[in-house]
Amino acid sequence: MKSQWMIYGANGYSAQLAIEKAVKQGKTPILAGRNQAQIVALGKKFNLPVRIFDLSNIDKVAEQLADVSVVSHCAGPFSATAEAMMKACIQARTHYTDITGEGSVFATGQALHEQAKQAGVVLMSGVGFDVIPTDCIANFLHKQLPDATDLVLGFEGKLELSPGTTKTGLESIPQGMMVRRHGKIKSVSRRFEMRTIDFGLGPKISSVLTWGDIYTAYWQTRIPNISVYMPLRGGKLRAYLFPLIQWIVSIPFVQQRAMERANKIVGPDAASRANSPTYVWGEAKNASGKTVTATIKVPNGYTVTQDGINITADHLRDYQGEGGCFTPSQLMGHTLTEQLPGASRIALRS
Repeated sequence: MKSQWMIYGANGYSAQLAIEKAVKQGKTPILAGRNQAQIVALGKKFNLPVRIFDLSNIDKVAEQLADVSVVSHCAGPFSATAEAMMKACIQARTHYTDITGEGSVFATGQALHEQAKQAGVVLMSGVGFDVIPTDCIANFLHKQLPDATDLVLGFEGKLELSPGTTKTGLESIPQGMMVRRHGKIKSVSRRFEMRTIDFGLGPKISSVLTWGDIYTAYWQTRIPNISVYMPLRGGKLRAYLFPLIQWIVSIPFVQQRAMERANKIVGPDAASRANSPTYVWGEAKNASGKTVTATIKVPNGYTVTQDGINITADHLRDYQGEGGCFTPSQLMGHTLTEQLPGASRIALRS
């Protein structure tokens, strides 16, 4: 019987946080990736086994997973790496998780649902800050209002990014903001349906952003209209200037230089993570106008990701249920957030 846990892309910022937590808990994941020098160094640092391979050949990747029960995939950009790892996991009958926030990756997992189901393999993307807290609120609100037609989610917290998150953001800016309307993904301006929201720190002018829930919340709830918001830093002027920012970032030279600068980012340190919680909010509404609102306070996004990687891997190592594509709360329930150290319970707001 398979028993091994593998963290692929173990040299990434979030992966290393997860490894540190795992080792403290007495776990011994296999550290894997394609950067031999960095992966071997991590193996020596933590006294853990290592495997070096890339994702260019799915059959060979599946061979590396022959004794692995679950892979925590942390090697971005996930738009370039996730599909190969998902297909290798299906072939090897190994459960798959990742920490992506990229919509195309959620869509890929959903497209592979039937293959995964037939193989008895779980595909579960977004087991970090994107999307565990918002996904759990979506699940909770849908249970409160099963006939909801509109779902609005959002969050507020200190933004201090890792290299990988920065690169993902740079890639997404030229695409504009995305929402789901009438079941379809729609590109909109930053000024689309701006509103004032109290996420937990007082009312803030907020605008839409592209977030994984427009894929994941729809997959589990089928609510046709879904948006995600965050406070608009810089005020309404920045929203009006966003088309110019999009154009500038889409210039190949600018994109390249921005990516090079992103490589120099180290990510928030432990003290910064400990002192920067995130406030998550959600609102569901049905056709008759009934509205239900809920909130939750969770630790810093990277701390959520660190714990999300570990908690979901623990769950899947002994999982005997049905295979297929699942969101985190769809598989583990909205109380998944309560397993995150330092998180509050989801609370209804009157």
